[in-house]
Amino acid sequence: MLTRRGFLHSTFSAAALAPWTRLPALAAGEDYRALVCVFLFGGNDCHNTVVPLERQAYQSYQSSRGTLALSAQALLPVESAGAAYGLHPRLADLQRLYADKRAAIIANVGLLVRPLTRDEYRQRSAPLPVNLFSHSDQQLEWQWGSPGGSSRTGWGGRLADSTPVKNLDPALAAVSLAGNAVFLSGEQVRPALVNVGAPTALTGFSSSREQQARLRAFLEILAIDEPSWLVQAARQKAAEGLRISETLTRLLSGASPLKTAFPATSLGRQMEQIARLIRARGELGASRQVFFASLGGWDHHVSLVASQDALMNQLGPALGAFYRATEELGLADRVTTFTASEFGRTLNANSNAGSDHGWGSHHFVIGGAVNGGALYGTWPTVALNSPDDATGRGVWIPTTSLDQYGATLAAWFGAPESALASVFPNLENFPAWNLGFMS
Repeated sequence: MLTRRGFLHSTFSAAALAPWTRLPALAAGEDYRALVCVFLFGGNDCHNTVVPLERQAYQSYQSSRGTLALSAQALLPVESAGAAYGLHPRLADLQRLYADKRAAIIANVGLLVRPLTRDEYRQRSAPLPVNLFSHSDQQLEWQWGSPGGSSRTGWGGRLADSTPVKNLDPALAAVSLAGNAVFLSGEQVRPALVNVGAPTALTGFSSSREQQARLRAFLEILAIDEPSWLVQAARQKAAEGLRISETLTRLLSGASPLKTAFPATSLGRQMEQIARLIRARGELGASRQVFFASLGGWDHHVSLVASQDALMNQLGPALGAFYRATEELGLADRVTTFTASEFGRTLNANSNAGSDHGWGSHHFVIGGAVNGGALYGTWPTVALNSPDDATGRGVWIPTTSLDQYGATLAAWFGAPESALASVFPNLENFPAWNLGFMS
């Protein structure tokens, strides 16, 4: 619910832009692209998300996981370069997309300052991400794209900054369905916030004569010509925020115009709202947009198998429905969805039938422009104390950095190569940044 006080607070982060009425609709053949980040807050256990099915590798997985291991018969088989893997049983939608070459797996992705070996980690002879294994720090660093320290901006916002000419109205170039995410904050771009299930317009003014008089007075205050630059800026931000909230209300109120059915879950509703905003891209004057959605609860220190199963049952159907919606809109090759999470988890179990904080993790990229049906990056040796194991508990040292993962997406999005270094400050530390999973 957006109250008057909350509205005035939130609008100070909106960009000052041209009047809405001056925006022409985009032509049907416009050059549109959107990136959709789905952040799994809590640290998803990748070991039961993608499992090796080759006989020896599966046996090593099974013996290392103990009671946390999923049965080979329950896993959903996929292949890459002749090797067999299994997806979590609740990811049937992703299995179909993978088979249709519309989804790819990116193996062992994580925060790195530069490439790192196990010996360097154990001897602390190379720079490491700040406060590794801390939820709050790693969540921020994933969104900042800055494992070496803090940042005022996120890499999604910097990416939107790098393509400002693509949007007639940059106010909705970055949209969060999951609160004020730093991922979408740029130097120029500020995220528009959509609170799913609650009104986006200014509330607190009823249709009564008294309340309508108050609303008119409020709008008249915004129109007062005041020489103070601070008052002018506040007035401009408030008016712009009101414009954006009214636009979002108009686009997102009422029954969905989409034929695609979305699951009635937290993530399903977020993905449906994103699809509705993409459908309205012409009205919004948008040809480049970045979205942020999230699903929490992945910190499974207790009862991992049952808890993760419930969340996977949200994730798979929501991502599947969203892809079908992009097909309905004729934009499947213009919209790319990718997963993110602050870290993976330990391969072996703790005493509570859960897993603990890890590092590298596997992620999915979905869309018509994805070179799907393949696994990219370097698959770790799934065994305790393997060369990929940082701690002896099956904590993978990432072999693909967030910088490489994000830069491949950013290049597809349309960021010029000259801008990638500003979007990902550590990118120059890695020998290859284009991983090849986008066409």
